[in-house]
Amino acid sequence: MAAVHLTRPSRTLPRALIIAFFISPLLSGCLGDDSDNTGNDTSTGKVNALGISGLTYQTASQAGKTNVHGQFQYYPGETLSLWVGHLPIAEDVPAQEWVTPLEFLPDIRAQLSTPSVDDEGLSTHTITEQQLITRVPLSNLTRFLMALNWTESVREGAGIQIRDRVIQQLNAALPNLTSPIDFTVSKTEFDATGTNPSPANQLLAEICFYPEGDELCEEPPTEADIETAPERPEDDNDWDPNIEYKQDLRAKKQRIIDAARSMEEADAEAARDYLKRELKTIKTVIGNRFYLDNHIAKHPASDRSNKQVIIRRIGGSADLSGLEAITTRPQDVVVQSYSEQMAEVDYYVDGPAGGESEIVISFSPENTYRWVRKNLRIIITD
Repeated sequence: MAAVHLTRPSRTLPRALIIAFFISPLLSGCLGDDSDNTGNDTSTGKVNALGISGLTYQTASQAGKTNVHGQFQYYPGETLSLWVGHLPIAEDVPAQEWVTPLEFLPDIRAQLSTPSVDDEGLSTHTITEQQLITRVPLSNLTRFLMALNWTESVREGAGIQIRDRVIQQLNAALPNLTSPIDFTVSKTEFDATGTNPSPANQLLAEICFYPEGDELCEEPPTEADIETAPERPEDDNDWDPNIEYKQDLRAKKQRIIDAARSMEEADAEAARDYLKRELKTIKTVIGNRFYLDNHIAKHPASDRSNKQVIIRRIGGSADLSGLEAITTRPQDVVVQSYSEQMAEVDYYVDGPAGGESEIVISFSPENTYRWVRKNLRIIITD
């Protein structure tokens, strides 16, 4: 691929830095293909809701590439490391059903387990996530992964697809970078162009996102090539189809330059929107696994006995690590108690006929930092 920045870095990295780019020899000869590999007793995890395919992964017992759905295999309790080709992007991430870029970075991952409190006074992970996705290292990493997507943008409803052709070019370019890619630098430094492009832009300049042999993957014509080319005849009938005229070469050079990608074109707001979509989808999938044994309950005003609403899980037990509940009209309905061990909320009616309230229940299933919310409407009858 032609370099957008016509002055290419000429010096190479020190040997120690080059070695740092490459995967542990443990991976050699044990990488799997893009199949799901679900014929054993391993668990299946996924990078993001809609997947990031083409990532090399390794746990203590498993190694391979994330498949077209972004899936990987692991045993519970293992940690996960991820690479794009030979470029490491995450290390020692707890392997679980869902792994997102928020878990790639240790300091951000540590903050996910601390929920925020919403306007109703209930715990929620959503506010914490929304605050964390604005962090510069996460934005740089997410934008970089999006820039490697085969198509120029990541469409809504689609995952990130990192093809083998992109990975091959990336691996070839890594040893020639002037310094390693550092996602923790400022956006300005990460996106630098011109005569001193950032390592991320040096890398992107060497990757062609078109089929091999496409004109857009060629080196652009030099100014010397253009100046020595003949002028196009004014009469169209005199044009020779076998000659590239000066005007043709100049247009070709611009097409090649325009086809190359750079980090300055990777919009931070688009990256945040992408992460929001992915996180919302995961939240929805997890939430849909749980339900209350009632959605609407009707009780006569004369019945002041304790009642329960139970949280249930489709196809299994509702194992919870946290549970909270409030009533929107405590003068009509009172929350007596709640228990995460029993996955239930106890309440009683305390208002007149015609009154009603909602019990808002927020709970955290085991093995995730996320909180699920369910509502029970209670109507007081005669």
